[in-house]
Amino acid sequence: MRRPLQSPALVNAFFDSLRPEQRDTAQAIQQAILSAAPQLRQEVKWGNLCFVNDRDNVMAIVLYNKNAHLQIFNGVLLLSDFPELEGAGRGMRHLKMRYRQAVDEQLIKDLTTACLRAWGR
Repeated sequence: MRRPLQSPALVNAFFDSLRPEQRDTAQAIQQAILSAAPQLRQEVKWGNLCFVNDRDNVMAIVLYNKNAHLQIFNGVLLLSDFPELEGAGRGMRHLKMRYRQAVDEQLIKDLTTACLRAWGR
């Protein structure tokens, strides 16, 4: 089944609905991901900004009251290289970031490339 492409306006509406501190953090995460992997498609799913490679959900930006999570759908495969990842369960892990603090863009870029490499295995 083909999915219609989501318009950039929907992604912009996602950012417009955020509080200023959430928006700043989410945009910094988004820019780091897209600079490492510009081929990823952005979609708004479950109220979060997801990054999709072909048909696979790769990462998502999930916003809470006090922090943002970068969810990595195959994060369990990356634990040996990235001990910063938190969470439990079968596959998903997340990187937690506080609002109004600098985002570690290099870490996000490294996570993005490692995540895509793990999908290729």
